Amino acid sequence: MTPVGAQTMRPEVVASELQNPWAVAFLPEGRFLVTERPGRMRVIEANGKVGAALVGMPTVAAGGQGGLLDLLLDADFARNRTLFFCFSEPGQTGNSTALARASLSDDRTRLEDVKLIFSQKPKVASSAHFGCRVVESQQAGKPDGMLFLTLGERFVRKDDAQKLDNHHGKIIRIHKDGRVPADNPFVGRAGALPEIWSYGHRNVQGATLSPDGTLWSHEHGPQGGDEINLPQPGRNYGWPVITYGENYGGGKMGDGISAKVGMEQPLHYWVPSIAPSGMAFLSSERYGRAWVGNLFVGSLKFGYLDRIELTEPFKGKVLREHKLLADLGKRIRDVRQGPDGLLYVVTDDARGQLIRLMPN
Repeated sequence: MTPVGAQTMRPEVVASELQNPWAVAFLPEGRFLVTERPGRMRVIEANGKVGAALVGMPTVAAGGQGGLLDLLLDADFARNRTLFFCFSEPGQTGNSTALARASLSDDRTRLEDVKLIFSQKPKVASSAHFGCRVVESQQAGKPDGMLFLTLGERFVRKDDAQKLDNHHGKIIRIHKDGRVPADNPFVGRAGALPEIWSYGHRNVQGATLSPDGTLWSHEHGPQGGDEINLPQPGRNYGWPVITYGENYGGGKMGDGISAKVGMEQPLHYWVPSIAPSGMAFLSSERYGRAWVGNLFVGSLKFGYLDRIELTEPFKGKVLREHKLLADLGKRIRDVRQGPDGLLYVVTDDARGQLIRLMPN
């Protein structure tokens, strides 16, 4: 992996003093909407001023890796002001990942018409592996009214990732109102939950669409073995049966195998783990044509933004990787391309930042 030359881009801090920000979305007129893991959503003005926490947030089970996590504006947000957010939902037997939809008030101070549209089952007593990235799916280059949501296996229930009677270690696909699409791969199958799109995942904290509508994701491995996958309907991605990582502290996972018939191989994997979070393709030429079609992934463990060159723009195999922002030493939690064609990242710590990457 090679460092990038300083002449390509430079970081510009848009806003600071954010408490463990997890996701950023782009509002009209140059504003931003960010989530903070303790359970707050805030508007950031174009000048970087951070607003008060929005009113109307449901109760969030904040703690460990849990809290208010990903955020997605509806493709038609400018007209309907609808947004989606996922969070760790408390319950009597523990917690789980949940997905809600809401409307942002005209004065940008509160959430209105908040409705829970999905709740992961079953709830468990765990503060880890919530997954929680939301992607709006497309057909023929246009939004099709459905959402993908990534779900971790909750760490204490890793074997559940291979079972279809629960939502642990799955990617699900639902309509924007929570209904199950009739063409989901396990609809009508006895003993299988109909929301499931793919299974055998560990902790998926990055997901995005390529321009042709293909879903890309990445997930945390154990000690090594972080993966990039292209989740296909009904496919099994192997966790915890196969992995390129090992158990924490050393030693093999299960039978210590990395391949098995009926289980998909990753497009790419990292050893050692980079602890990936956030995922975005770059479609603009703001940094030059060589970056168009590159994939960008944040590293929590090593504190850099990974620019990934593929054998073809937006598709193919991983050709080479480049470290960006390594000199900042910040945990990169999310990365997005803004409407201005620039890349934005949020850094995950108690005094987190929203950073714009400016081309030189």
